[in-house]
Amino acid sequence: MTSNTNDAPTRFASNWIGGVRIREGVEKESIDPATYNAIGSYRDNGLAAARSAVKAAKRAFKETRWAHDASLRAKVLEQLASAFERNREKLLDILSLENGKVKGEAAFELDMVPSKLRYSAATALVESGRTVKPSPGAISMILRQPMGVAAVIAPWNSPVVLTIRSLAPALAAGCTTVIKLPGQVALTASVMADIMSEATDLPPGVINLFFESGSEGSAYLVETPDVPVVSFTGSTRTGRAISSTGAQHLKRFGMELGGKTPMIVFDDADVAAALPVLEKALTVFSGQFCMTGSRLLVQDAVYDEVREGLAERLKAVKVGPAADPTSDMGPLIDRANVDRVERVVLDAIASGARAVVRGGPIKEGPLATGAFFMPALLEVVENQLPIIQQETFGPVLTLQRFSNEAEAVQLANDNEYGLAASVWTRDLDRSLRVAQAIDAGSIWINDWAKVYDSTEEGGFKQSGLGRLNGLAALEDFQEYKHIALNPGLA
Repeated sequence: MTSNTNDAPTRFASNWIGGVRIREGVEKESIDPATYNAIGSYRDNGLAAARSAVKAAKRAFKETRWAHDASLRAKVLEQLASAFERNREKLLDILSLENGKVKGEAAFELDMVPSKLRYSAATALVESGRTVKPSPGAISMILRQPMGVAAVIAPWNSPVVLTIRSLAPALAAGCTTVIKLPGQVALTASVMADIMSEATDLPPGVINLFFESGSEGSAYLVETPDVPVVSFTGSTRTGRAISSTGAQHLKRFGMELGGKTPMIVFDDADVAAALPVLEKALTVFSGQFCMTGSRLLVQDAVYDEVREGLAERLKAVKVGPAADPTSDMGPLIDRANVDRVERVVLDAIASGARAVVRGGPIKEGPLATGAFFMPALLEVVENQLPIIQQETFGPVLTLQRFSNEAEAVQLANDNEYGLAASVWTRDLDRSLRVAQAIDAGSIWINDWAKVYDSTEEGGFKQSGLGRLNGLAALEDFQEYKHIALNPGLA
């Protein structure tokens, strides 16, 4: 299939299962969300691909050295890191084209990948268990063993780094893997498979990758007892559904789900320093990010200053395609999401929210054919409105006023989500006090979205289960085994 653009090359995405490319299923188009031109095609056979991938991963777990050789795992993870570095530009081009990210954001995503793989290479060698002496003359060994086949179900919003974030610790733990990605990023996924195939010591079937436009393949991964652990990144609604289905097999889940990140600005904050970060917290990845700064809580004394300063910045955001180096923010993933986010804004205004910056779909000019949405800023008084309580997953920021610290914490916590938060103040005591009081897995003080390979990441409440990054990332993929030895009888 050729693209609708005259100078674009033909692109075709294929699944990668058992070390072999699979080109079976219904042919579908891959779309550039900035133009809505077809940029390639893929074959959609989710259920069949999932079944084949699980078989290949199960065979690799039983028949290769992978589960038993930490040195091999570390070596392959290092090879993967180098392969992603070598192929950065190729992956950067297709990610920004298919996903819509401006080049700087796509580069930011890809530059996180090698270090995650190398960190997991190190953990593969050091996290193997321990020996204890629980009583005189007794010796116990606590072994950490891989669970078996791990499914990695990753989303379209940051498909490369969010795949690797789960894949790397799964591999380090000794699991074999099946990756499922959405059809919206099939071309990106196919290039990822090309890159991973360059790891020369990777046994066939240890990593398997497929994509689908629906959810039949994902459902199989959740339902089959041959996959004991699932690492899922996505919406809370989907997370609830798959955990309910998998419960009948006592399946283990690691989940990073929805978020509604509050950003709290106190009256002693450095407003000039905060404003550009608050803007980026909304517009990075076009607001399609689980840690998007989507709720802004501002103390009375600086409320007007923050509102006017941020409104001015959001109005000046240049929305455009990734191909334009002057674009500040790219499109949403598709037109359906543009319509969805617009309905959220309209419903909020109808319920009493006031549009400081209306934003909304671009309906005229050369960008009208794409999935573009200008950022919006809405003043809200009632904390129970859906715009406050539900994840929008788009560039829509709510603005609320508070009077004191206790009120700020109460507003921040009055929500089912607890993934992340940001606190802005020059008062160190207050910053730590508020950070400890907020129910969230990551708190940034005078900053936003600082995530490190060595620091655990995950959600409170309805934002997830388990932790990613850090040493705790292995926990989702391993079982502990206690072997008690009586040396006197040996």
